[in-house]
Amino acid sequence: MPNKKPRLTAKVKFDIYLQTRAKDAPVGEILRKYGLHLADLKQIEETVENGALSALKARSPKSELKEVTTEDYIALQKELERKEKALAELSVEYTILKKNDR
Repeated sequence: MPNKKPRLTAKVKFDIYLQTRAKDAPVGEILRKYGLHLADLKQIEETVENGALSALKARSPKSELKEVTTEDYIALQKELERKEKALAELSVEYTILKKNDR
């Protein structure tokens, strides 16, 4: 029967990645402990590094910017004006009610 590699969770793989990054880490011992080969470690390293780059790119302010059409802008502007008007009306009503309570 061929040796099956153990199924490792993402957390364990990340832990292996961190352990092997330590200065003077016994990489061979760490790999043997988990039943892995150097090729497996290379794959884990590549996955972790690609994931980190993707996460950093996703949080970039440039990636959060998106084009807004003129129609969307006008619609948002009208909605803002409507809400500002409603807020002003509520402020007036609140002031009147406050005066009546005195």
